[in-house]
Amino acid sequence: MQPTVSSHDLALRLSAFATLSEALDYAARGDTGVNFYNGRGELYAAISYRDLRDQACSLAQRLCGLGIERGGRIAMVAETTPDLVRFFWACQYSGHVPVTLPASVHLGGHGAFVSQLRGLLESCKAEAAMAPADLLPFLKEAAIGLDLRLVGSPEAFYQLPPANIELVEAASHETAYIQYTSGSTRFPRGVVIDHATVLTNINDMALNGLKLNDQDRFATWLPFYHDMGLVAFVIMPMATQRSVDFIGTREFAMRPRLWPELMSRNRATISSGPPFGYDLVARRVRAKDIEQWDLSNWRVACVGAELIRPGPLRRFAEAMASAGFDPNTFVACYGMAECALAISFSPLGEELVLDNIDTEHLQKRQEARSVSVEQAEQQGIRLAQHVDCGPLLPTFEVSIRDDKGRILPDRQCGTIFLRGPSVMSGYFQNPEATREVLSSDGWLNTGDIGYLVGGHLFVTGRQKDMIIIHGRNIWPQDLEYVAKRFPGVRYTDVAAFAVTMDDDEEKAAIVVQCRERDPVKRAQLVHDLKGEIRAEFGIDCLVELVPPQTLPRTSSGKLSRSRAQLDFLERNRRQARPADNDDASFSTLTLLPKRSVEVAHQAQRIA
Repeated sequence: MQPTVSSHDLALRLSAFATLSEALDYAARGDTGVNFYNGRGELYAAISYRDLRDQACSLAQRLCGLGIERGGRIAMVAETTPDLVRFFWACQYSGHVPVTLPASVHLGGHGAFVSQLRGLLESCKAEAAMAPADLLPFLKEAAIGLDLRLVGSPEAFYQLPPANIELVEAASHETAYIQYTSGSTRFPRGVVIDHATVLTNINDMALNGLKLNDQDRFATWLPFYHDMGLVAFVIMPMATQRSVDFIGTREFAMRPRLWPELMSRNRATISSGPPFGYDLVARRVRAKDIEQWDLSNWRVACVGAELIRPGPLRRFAEAMASAGFDPNTFVACYGMAECALAISFSPLGEELVLDNIDTEHLQKRQEARSVSVEQAEQQGIRLAQHVDCGPLLPTFEVSIRDDKGRILPDRQCGTIFLRGPSVMSGYFQNPEATREVLSSDGWLNTGDIGYLVGGHLFVTGRQKDMIIIHGRNIWPQDLEYVAKRFPGVRYTDVAAFAVTMDDDEEKAAIVVQCRERDPVKRAQLVHDLKGEIRAEFGIDCLVELVPPQTLPRTSSGKLSRSRAQLDFLERNRRQARPADNDDASFSTLTLLPKRSVEVAHQAQRIA
């Protein structure tokens, strides 16, 4: 054991670690660590990095006793618990590869979740798998017939006899973990990330993106199975010796106020979320709650994981103004699992920059022509707003390319390509998929569409999501934005995608989650929405109204348009009637009951 010193004496170290276990060995010399809060905002576990290291090493000995060779995969259903953190770090010491699996049951119900877990277990060729007790039946069902050495709860692993062997330090080129992509446009693929890759990205984020200081403290509700939750809030706080506060994703969904409340209580400075997370807080918190909070310490509120719209951020800032939240705290980010996490950050402490673009010009000529609001009003130009995601982190190279691979100049919209030491080595045992996106000279085809302006990146959408009608490129986000302007249609209520008709013509379809039951009002909403789309885009579209909680989400909470499209087609095959029938039918969905969170004990949080 290395001597324990106070965090004030422990020199902040952001670089030169060769492996994640070496980084934890260093963090264990201080007194920072992790804190876990339940759905009532009560602290139920506080673990210093010193204790976490000891617990991880103890568990690592038990994992080695399973007889799994070095580099073998251990899958874990990544609920927001201390167990998941122990297992992740234990794998770093045992030489096994942790694979975090989604802990959320899809709205399709039991069968869909089991099918997803089985597909991931087969994809990563897991040799052991862990899940918390309430999700273990799903995991066991998913593992039926698969050759796994142990499928059990954390307690089943803790009870294994330890192997009498010396733990071997990993090499920087060895795989640190496998991170599954969200799968918003295709089946998730296992991104292979080695120690050097993730530590390079963390160092780049800490020094250049977030500019960490000794007073920083992290807090999050993001799921551990998503790259932002895992890398930004499990790995980075440890690797930079900062404390972090966790609340469960489901607990946040039930009580959004827990997030700002925790930020206020612990004077946390750094947190992140997709736009819908900020929007959920803004819509659900009460004025009397806000009066009790002090958010003036919050200096970095990263926004990412989906296309950034300014509306939700504006609502959040307005709601939290009286609590001292500074809107310049927002930092637009661009990242992806294939690059460990982060690629670009907008400048800290500055107002987000919005680029007003002539939408028609962009669709026809793929050029992001900037137009002032006044000019647009005078000339009847329809505008789209794109958020400046800032310059790329220094270790990245970027180019914007057309469909023939030619590099495009500033303001020409095309596919974003990246190269640098934070880019993955490939998809796990999937060379064909790897060749699709990663060239022999290291350039990654992100599949995202965007443009550059003076070295700053603007992201406009996903290449695979694009709707092409009569030769025009139409972003689904633009159609969704029109629908979201209607009263009663919330930020997360809409999905747009293309469907192919019997005559092979592509047509836009829009699915809207609707709470209105009056058939007259429902018919009026469909009529008005189709009229607005026709007026703004000059196209006809199909509109389907569905009940709340119908639209599918990826493991990270993003809208899955590809799955929404499949669900739409299946519903309309079953119903054998037009999708835009004004009297939309209601589907029946099976939901997993919310897991009850038991408080094991009261603890003092890690400072």
